[in-house]
Amino acid sequence: MNLSTSKVQTSLLTSTGSAMTSLISKLQTSFLQPILPAFFFLAGVTYDSLTLTRIDRPLDNLILLLYLAILGVLVILTGRFQLGLIPSTSDHSSWNALSLVHRAQPHLAKGLQFLLGGLFSAYAIFYSQSTSFSTTAIFLAIIVAFLIGNEFLQTRYSSLKMLVSLFALVTLSFMTFFLPVLTGWMNSVVFVIGVLITGVIVWKIVRLTLQGIPNDSLCTTFTISSPAFLLMILCTMLYFLNWIPPIPLSLKFGGIYHQIEKNQDEYTLAYEKGPWYDIWKESNDRMGIDAPVYCFSSVFAPITLQTTIYHHWQWRPFNESVSFMTTDRIPLTISGGRELGYRIYTTKHRVQTGEWRVNVETEDGRILGRMTFIAEENFSSEPIMTTITR
Repeated sequence: MNLSTSKVQTSLLTSTGSAMTSLISKLQTSFLQPILPAFFFLAGVTYDSLTLTRIDRPLDNLILLLYLAILGVLVILTGRFQLGLIPSTSDHSSWNALSLVHRAQPHLAKGLQFLLGGLFSAYAIFYSQSTSFSTTAIFLAIIVAFLIGNEFLQTRYSSLKMLVSLFALVTLSFMTFFLPVLTGWMNSVVFVIGVLITGVIVWKIVRLTLQGIPNDSLCTTFTISSPAFLLMILCTMLYFLNWIPPIPLSLKFGGIYHQIEKNQDEYTLAYEKGPWYDIWKESNDRMGIDAPVYCFSSVFAPITLQTTIYHHWQWRPFNESVSFMTTDRIPLTISGGRELGYRIYTTKHRVQTGEWRVNVETEDGRILGRMTFIAEENFSSEPIMTTITR
């Protein structure tokens, strides 16, 4: 009787333990399932932020080129599997090319997701360095939206049109900054050349995907690639509307100052010391109308690039709902290569009372950054001044 009772107790304990183990497993699954994708997403972006140092670094660009090349191959393979253009094989034990392709088929979607995620992450980092709080932020928002959406698009990769469109977007985004880095030129002609190169690559990818299909025609190729071409046309319109960031340029530092002096290879910038809690203050936001106003900026450019940027001074009166009016647009020639940017400044004497802003712009008007300040008639500067060197 005691032995029977012991067996029953043991059975109950085993059953209870199994139930608890199953419950804990379910809780872990339900908790970790939504957390892990977000964790790996943030970890990937953080890793890219730390490893992608300069937009003109050869190794970074070679890695992105390798990503694009492998992505093109995976798009072709995915499309050919969907269209039934890859013959089946019964011998999965051999190591010939056809067998390897079939072994890779279950992992194609994960490979596409990894490569697209890596490319969009790199672009989000590079484009964010050239984006100001203006219309150029729209294109960055598109890149970030695709970066986040890529985490949920794996089941949508069965659409060949969507895959080709995504491939066109990541290729054109790469050409937008790679061609200026490669050639040392940055203008609309270089951008249009990048669009044409992207179009040729996309067309070739689709043709290779459809190779061997019965009743193949150029019309079929155009039907599949037309969404990609429409996306490229949209990006071209955004470029000429100045809505695409002026990559590979980026504003490293900028501010408004009372005085600027150059000592050997350093600039000393003088501004009013803020209250003790304003530890991030490194420039002036209020100025008088009698003293000169200095605008300083440090703009990074690739080592091969020499271009002209502008300090665009704009003003509007207090308490008036009018748009800012241009007072000066001063051209400044910069050379690339310096890690912390090419340093330049402009000066304006006897400013008018009102709101002021200085846009750091490219020749075609795209904004790298903006410095603002208020000019007051009865303003007296604080006796405590501080300086920084750049």
